[in-house]
Amino acid sequence: MIGQLYEKHLLPRLVHLACGTGPITRQRATWIPRAAGRVLEIGFGSGLNTPFYNAARVQELVGLEPSDGMARLAGRMLPDSPFPVRLVTAGAEDIPLDTDSVDTVVTTYTLCTVPEPRAALAEMRRVLKPSGRLLFCEHGVAPDASVRRWQERLNPAWRALAGGCNLTRDVPALLAAAGFDVTELAADYLPGWRPASWNTAGCARVR
Repeated sequence: MIGQLYEKHLLPRLVHLACGTGPITRQRATWIPRAAGRVLEIGFGSGLNTPFYNAARVQELVGLEPSDGMARLAGRMLPDSPFPVRLVTAGAEDIPLDTDSVDTVVTTYTLCTVPEPRAALAEMRRVLKPSGRLLFCEHGVAPDASVRRWQERLNPAWRALAGGCNLTRDVPALLAAAGFDVTELAADYLPGWRPASWNTAGCARVR
């Protein structure tokens, strides 16, 4: 019972707060305005990306979110949106959209928690138009051996407490294995707790 209450009510609010810090918000402000056309956001969460979309460029935003608790928080972001937003309750491993139907896929601090990231990226590749692109901003495995060792030690406990979030995923490698070419990449430590602060962001296209 306590675990269910944590997952449904407390965890969504903790994630909302953690993902709304200044350094992460600045990453959103850098990358999200580049989305255009029909946009699919994977892991819509509480809607923190919504204010950063360029209304002149976005025709429709489809927000994919498997958590009811996060979707409830997101509901407050939708009435004021200057473009159509549609929330879809589903996991990223089985996206309920047609093949070649999306101009931009957006994923921000989401691939760390997706249970099957390879299957999810295959689905993103499927729904993207040949001319489409994937905008990503994610934390993951650090390049420094000392930080990596701490990530590996802490990951089991962190994953259990943080809603399935992993500290050790190599996002550029996952993208490459899924058939994406990364055309732009910015990688650096963000201010904050070092095991969770290695950040990779950029743009990828279907190979």
